[in-house]
Amino acid sequence: MQYKTSGTCSQLIDLEIEGDVIQSVAFTGGCNGNLKGISALVAGMKLDEAISKLKGIQCGHKTTSCPDQLARALEQYQAEHAD
Repeated sequence: MQYKTSGTCSQLIDLEIEGDVIQSVAFTGGCNGNLKGISALVAGMKLDEAISKLKGIQCGHKTTSCPDQLARALEQYQAEHAD
């Protein structure tokens, strides 16, 4: 799945998800080292756990952040794949 971000330095998030587990995450743009770290930390994590940890995080004065955008992407994935 690809998710176009909004309000962040990163422009796009590429996600690989199997069932309810994140397999891999790759950001286009943004703070390279930090986003590689976030991607490594959420690999193997269940969607609900990642969403609960990342949703609502702000970056400076912005109302969102790259982690928050990842949470939104995961929520969109869940909505599109609800049983």
